[in-house]
Formats: sequence, C-alpha cells, structure tokens
Amino acid sequence: MKLGPVDTSQSPYARHRTLALSDVRLDGGFWSTWQRTNHKVSLRHGFDQLERFGNFNNLKLAAGKGEGEYRRPVFMDSDVYKWLEAIGYELAWNPDPELVEMADHAIKLVEGAQGEDGYLNSYWDVVEPDRRWADLDHGHELYCAGHLFQAAVAYYRATGDRRLLDVSCRFADYIDSVFGPGKRIGTPGHPEVEMALVELFRETGERRYLDLALYFVDQRGHGLLQHSRFGGGAYYQDHIPVREASTVEGHAVRQLYLTTGVADLYLETGEGALLDALMRQWRNMTSRKLFITGGLGSQHAGEAFGEPYELPNERCYCETCAQIASIMWNWRMLLITGERRFADLLERTLYNGFLSGVSLDGRCYFYVNPLMSRGADPLLGRKHIVRPEWHGCACCPPNVMRTLSSLQHYLATTDESGVQIHQYAPSTIRAAVGNGEAVLKIETNYPWEGTVKLTVQESRGDWTLKLRIPNWSAQASWEVNGRAEAIDVQDGYATLRRSWAVGDTIVLTLAMQPTLIEAHPRVDPTRSSVAIERGPLVYCFEGVDQEQGVDILDAQIDVSQPLGEAWRSDLLGGIVTVEADGFSADPVGWGDSLYRPLGHGAAPARQSTRLTAIPYYAWANRGANPMRVWIPRSDR
Repeated sequence: MKLGPVDTSQSPYARHRTLALSDVRLDGGFWSTWQRTNHKVSLRHGFDQLERFGNFNNLKLAAGKGEGEYRRPVFMDSDVYKWLEAIGYELAWNPDPELVEMADHAIKLVEGAQGEDGYLNSYWDVVEPDRRWADLDHGHELYCAGHLFQAAVAYYRATGDRRLLDVSCRFADYIDSVFGPGKRIGTPGHPEVEMALVELFRETGERRYLDLALYFVDQRGHGLLQHSRFGGGAYYQDHIPVREASTVEGHAVRQLYLTTGVADLYLETGEGALLDALMRQWRNMTSRKLFITGGLGSQHAGEAFGEPYELPNERCYCETCAQIASIMWNWRMLLITGERRFADLLERTLYNGFLSGVSLDGRCYFYVNPLMSRGADPLLGRKHIVRPEWHGCACCPPNVMRTLSSLQHYLATTDESGVQIHQYAPSTIRAAVGNGEAVLKIETNYPWEGTVKLTVQESRGDWTLKLRIPNWSAQASWEVNGRAEAIDVQDGYATLRRSWAVGDTIVLTLAMQPTLIEAHPRVDPTRSSVAIERGPLVYCFEGVDQEQGVDILDAQIDVSQPLGEAWRSDLLGGIVTVEADGFSADPVGWGDSLYRPLGHGAAPARQSTRLTAIPYYAWANRGANPMRVWIPRSDR
C-alpha cells in the first residue's frame, strides 16, 4: 500500500483510519490543477533552487566531496528532506522518471553525508564538528533528523526503495543511544522529530522510536531551553510541562509541530492527559489566536503567537509553515475524535492561509501572509508584496510542495462502520468496508459551487457513508437516487447506512453565498470592519480590481446592500468574484496633518463605488498592489 503522511491503520486510539495515497485519485477540479502545477513546475524548480542555494553542496561537503564554503542557516538539510518527501508522495500516485532521477541524486548525497556512527547533519559535521548536541535550543539537529525520517517513510511507502529508510533507522538508533533515561537529558528547541519518530515507529514497528518521541515530550517544561532573544522558555514551549499546557505560546511553527507530535503519541498510547492538553490548547487557539484565513502567528518578533485577540492585519506573521503545521495537527485531531470542527479548520486553512503561500504559477512563495498590504515591500522583515522565487530561510517552499503532493490524503477515511468524506474534490476513492471494498466517485465544482455528487461504483454489504456539512453552510439538502431525503446529521456529518448497490447516487447541496463576517470586539484592528467569506474561501480586496481612482485603503463597504457574485473564467485561473456597493473616501482635506481635534475640519468627502473582491489565496499574482481582507463598514 502506498500510504500517505499518517498511517493509523494499526493505531489503537484512532477513530478513523487513513487511506493509501494510491487509493484516492483526484479527477480534475480545483486541487488537481494545483497538483499538476506542483508536479510540472514546483518540484523541478525546487531541485534547481536547492542546487543554487547550496543545500546539495552542503551535503557534498559533509561527505568530503564538495567545494567552497558552507551555506547557512544551520537547517539547510531539512529543505532537501522536505523536497524528497514531496517527491515520495508524488511518485505514490504519479510516476515520473525525471523526478526519480532527481530524487536519486539527492538520496545519494544524503547517503554519502552520513557518518559511520549513523550521525547525519551537514552543518555540524562541516562547520562545528566538535559540538554535536551542544546547542539544542537553536542547532536544529533533531529538527533536521525529523524531516529526514518523514522523507524516508514517504519515499519507502511510495517506491519500496529502502535507502533513505535505512539511513534514517541508523540515525534514529544513534539518537536513541545518546538520549533517553539514564543517558543525555535534552529536548529539541524546534519540535519536529517527535511526530517523525512516531511515523518511523508505525512503518518499522520499532518500539524504541515511539519511546524516544515520548521521552522528548516528557522533557519539555523543565527549563532546558531558555536561551532565546525573544524571552524565556515559552518561545520553545518549555515553560510548562506538555500535559499541563492550556494555551498555545511562542514560536508558532514550533508550537504546532509539538502539538502534532503529541497527537501522534496519543493515537498510539491513548494517554488521556495528552489529549486533554491538546483540547485545551486547540480551544485557546481557535477562540483567541486564529486569523480568519486560518493563519497563525501574530508577531514578527519570534514568529510567535501573541496575546489573546492580538490579531493585527498588516503586521501579522502567519508563516506558511505554521498553516501547514495546523493542517497536520487538525488532521490528527480529526483522526482521534471524528469531530467536524477539526475538518472545518483544516479546510479553512487549506484554501486560505496555506494556499496564499504559493503563486499561481508554482514558482514563487510567501513566507509571511499578511491580511493587509499597502502595495510596497517593507524595508525590514520577511513580509513581501510579491512572492520571491525562494528564500534564504527556505523552510516554506518545500513544505508547500510536500503538502500539495499529498492533498488526497486529507479527503477521506474509514472506520468499522464505513467511509467518511471530509473534504470535497472531484475524485475516486477506494476503501475497505466490512469484509469487502467500496469505490466511490465524487463529482463537484467545489469550492465555486456547493453541489457534490457521489456515485457508488463498487460495493459489498451494509455500511455507513458520512459526508461533512461544513459549518459555513447555513443550509444543506441531499437526494438519494434522485429522491429528496431528510439528512441525519451526526457530529456535523450527514449520515446514511444502507446496503449500497452499484450505481447508487447521493447529491449533496450546500448553501454557498457570500457572507459578511465580523470579528470579536476585542480584536482591535478589525473594529467597525467586516470581511467576506463565500463557502470555504475568504476574500480580499486588491487595488487592481477596483474602479479607477479608488484607493482600497480609503474604501468602505455598504453593509446595508446585498453582495453579488460572478464567475470570471478570464481572471486568476478562473474564480468567483464577489461584488459589493461601497464608498471611496477622499482624505485630501487633512493635508499634512496626521492628527487633529475631533470635529475640526470637514469630514472626508466620499463617492459611491462598486467594490470587487477576489479569493485571498489569489492576491499578489498581478504585481504590486495594495490589499486588505478587513474593510471598514458603512451603514450609510
């Protein structure tokens, strides 16, 4: 079986079982377009950039064969591993000899860089060979190891090629000989290895890897990681033991990679204290620290979560990797609980906060995903108005690639009762049901339309079908074999058990219309403002789409008037735009004044205008433009 990123087929505390990548095929549609671009453009572009930026040469240097200076940062190896993981997922469902050749080149470099004792990290071998494990706070040794393990599992599952898996097991055995009870005390400054060790355990059955993951989690909260210019141990989630945590804190990616690993540990151990902590942290995140796009991370300083309701628009961080980490965590929470809320947040993040991280042509990437831009690059920081082709700290681009390559992993699951459909895309799904197998075909123009047709192509016996009713859909209805039936909703899923026959159909219709959204009144930057959602998509206003003379920074939306929508096949690869009546204020009367007493001077004149909004993921694909998600409201 060509399995995906998470294999819960043997996990004793999983409510749902994951399907093999080879058992879920995307058949055109929205996500298939993105996958084709990832396959044809991004993965090849990634290979070129890894060569250009020195990642490959660093591994050559570690093997004693490279030339020139080592290229930093210290975690350059991890970019190679994430790219290899993406290749693995791709080959599971889309064989490509050229990608195999590229991967073979990288795998040989990795093999050559591994030491005789099993250790593998090009930076610490080349630059500071006498200081292994001397800087767990910032050294990223275990972080890089984790990405290697995930790449190895992905590539082995897809191809049967054991080379990376053998390298990983030797390295994991070495790490296990260094860390653990009665050995070296420590935990990674950047979590990642925890979830990777669990997956390595799932693939190999080696219990020591699971125990080592649990050991690293148990060491957190005891003051081992304190050396941060951004504060104390909270930056690394080392301020409180994992089982006592109730909030998400510190570096957003580190925090969410940690919660993902803890969720993996629960799936294998069933330890209630771990799940209780995860639930508390998830509630804190979603009720206090989540951007409307699914973005996470309020502060540029420390790439970190902020205080409750600290959700700035222009200066938010929302690192692409944080959104990917959220997808991974929510997927595992869904596998544990079967609850819709986790699938809903996964969907929100996929279509918005994650997808904005890559350009439509698959060559350029955002590191930071703001909700407002004034149309010019800042002088400082990683925030951009146009996506760069790569980054000096290039964690995000290959992370995007591995997510796009494995998208079908997140569509459906099975359990003892039947099949659950969590995300909607044109696809063919093969799943074990009872003593037999079912093959389901899904047809839909999601996310532009809310109609989803499911046809049973193969089936045996009675089993239960569940279709998610998203929380954004105010109304939902379905027809079974052409006849309207009442929907039995359980845990947010339309549920029907029957003896399914070949040719049976269900047509689910979800109400999908543009809706104005307001934020909690404590979110200061969005007071007196609204945003627009339509189905799973969050919308934004980009300057290039507005009427001549309208500065989007001066625009207001008339909330007393209905929103309109239009399909535009000629725009941004084909999108539904949302249109709204509004006003354009003219602040010319202020002159050079930045402040003035209330009531002094005339109120800015304003003129009526028609405002056009596009899906947030598609902004910044037409040059430098001002953009905003939240727009001031006017009640006339």
